Amino acid sequence: MALLGLISCVNEKSELIQLKFQKDLIPEGIAIDGCTKKVYLNSLKNNTIVSSTLDGSNPKTFLKTNEHNYLAGFGMTIKGDTLYALGNSLTADKNKSILLLLRLSSGDLIDSYSINDSSFRYWNDLAVSSNNEIFITDSESNKVFKTQRPNKTIEIYLDSEKIANSNGITISDNDEYLYLASKNGICIVEIASKKILNEPKKDYSGIDGLKFYKNNLYGIVNGWVDKSKNGLFKFALNKNGTEILKSKKLIEFKENFKIPTTFDIFDGNIYFVINTQLDNFDGNTNKILDLKKLESYKMMKIKAE
Repeated sequence: MALLGLISCVNEKSELIQLKFQKDLIPEGIAIDGCTKKVYLNSLKNNTIVSSTLDGSNPKTFLKTNEHNYLAGFGMTIKGDTLYALGNSLTADKNKSILLLLRLSSGDLIDSYSINDSSFRYWNDLAVSSNNEIFITDSESNKVFKTQRPNKTIEIYLDSEKIANSNGITISDNDEYLYLASKNGICIVEIASKKILNEPKKDYSGIDGLKFYKNNLYGIVNGWVDKSKNGLFKFALNKNGTEILKSKKLIEFKENFKIPTTFDIFDGNIYFVINTQLDNFDGNTNKILDLKKLESYKMMKIKAE
């Protein structure tokens, strides 16, 4: 059932969609298949991926718990008939990261990539170019990783203090620029030269999910202790996409919002889970802190201005 959102000053442009999944998912990644109009969520707690129609009906398990060695779910994206899904172990002493490529029409495994070394890594989010280059952020280092399909080699694409602890990542429609949500702010990288084109601003930090859409960037900001700085933001770019001109807060995260993380854009609308309930989850023990506080998930749909 879709509920009209009475949450912010832009409520006339938004609605809330009740999702009928189990309450202990603790979802981090979200992806929308525009062909079938399905939404996919993964789970930090249960190492699984679920799906439903965009109106929240017909919930299903798409990837079973730990299937194909999947780990706690992080960033996801869809290109064509392929779901790209990142996963990580949540504890430093058992550090693993994995990327699964799954066929949407069947659920079959297309390919998998993994990293398992002595360094603590967190493959957090990813972007895929039109020629099948996959760029992956590592939120525990100054690195961005890359692989070129169908190659199996994962290499370090960029290593710089300017892009430290990057989380969200997105790519311009012309495949010329990467946009990284680092702890220093949004970094704009020319892909061919690997040159960082801007000086990131701390005011544009604290970003989780990040998307390029119609020559603008959109980001979910959830990293500020001062919660009035958090929300869904639009970052206007210059004509060439090489400079951020200004920012605008589209949604303020009130008490109803329980750590939104990532989002997807489909048919001019932004979709994100407003209550991931990450604050009720202990990743070290994989336990829900208070089972009585778990609630059904709600997905916001709002026009991308």
